Amino acid sequence: MSTNRTTAYAPEQPARLQWAKAAPEVYKAMIKLTAAAEQGLDPVIAELVKIRASQLNHCAFCLDMHTKDALAAGESVERIMQLSAWEESAHFYTAKELAALALAEAITVLTDGFVPDEVYESAARHFDETELAHLVSTITMINAWNRFGVTARATAGHYKPGMYK
Repeated sequence: MSTNRTTAYAPEQPARLQWAKAAPEVYKAMIKLTAAAEQGLDPVIAELVKIRASQLNHCAFCLDMHTKDALAAGESVERIMQLSAWEESAHFYTAKELAALALAEAITVLTDGFVPDEVYESAARHFDETELAHLVSTITMINAWNRFGVTARATAGHYKPGMYK
């Protein structure tokens, strides 16, 4: 059975601020810092934590970017779809990925004002000190990017993988 349905989507909201153009030195520094943060970190884990933090922060632009980058890198649709319920869908992820996701959530939300010891210790069991430092840095950077994206109201839907490389 087929349907001939025309869907009228809500109008796209324009960005509030072109912050990268208004503060180009900050933007360039963020690009360099992000690249440094991700050095030596498994790119699959980097994309998973960036997607999860972006979900928590409601950053549509970053969700658009990082899900497309993950798909282009070979990540499965199923694993990306399950990220919003990763604790209930733990069987889709490795123990190392789960530790990274828990740390990403703890750093992103900070509802109690700290990262719980058990979350940090779990990550420390799966990542050596250098990897852990890069994981924490990557999570911190995506949270900064999310805050720029959400505040500036960066528009989702136009990103193509590799667009900013």
